[in-house]
Amino acid sequence: MRADAARNRARLLDAATEVFTTRGVGVPTEEIARTAGVGVGTLFRHFPTKEALLEAVMVRRLEEMAVRTARLADESGPSEAFFACFRLVVEQSEGKNEFAQALAAAGVDVHASLHEPTMEIQGRLADLLTGAQRAGAVRPELGLPEFLALLAGTSRAMEQLGADPEPRERIFQVVFDGLRPRRGTAAK
Repeated sequence: MRADAARNRARLLDAATEVFTTRGVGVPTEEIARTAGVGVGTLFRHFPTKEALLEAVMVRRLEEMAVRTARLADESGPSEAFFACFRLVVEQSEGKNEFAQALAAAGVDVHASLHEPTMEIQGRLADLLTGAQRAGAVRPELGLPEFLALLAGTSRAMEQLGADPEPRERIFQVVFDGLRPRRGTAAK
């Protein structure tokens, strides 16, 4: 890909991510092209359909989340990394359900197209969970399936709350308190 084409693609993905996240997936492709500072023809050369653009945005978001999760794990202790990644995943999940529903409605197999980055993130989350449990920061009986379900449930709760930061922070604190070992429980 030529350098200018790569820049255009990146600008389109940046614009689409911003617009879809803040205004929903119903925004016309012409507006995304305009926001990116390119013509609609350029958008369609890179993404032949709106669904292809949505899919690319979702894949990019998951890949960025995997990178950020790895960075947090490398730069923090096990407890800090676990709770920071929990927060990151929940915050980055905003709008994901709307994206997935739009893709599914268009006949895109969302699970297949997002399988690789999803598995990478789940692997990183499993490592974070194990590290936090060994450090005594997270309940030892919590398994990865329950952890993933808590992430999904917390993400849904945040969608219900809206943007007000105080109730969002209270939800995080309640969930984090529930994840921590009960008094007198030793780490395995």
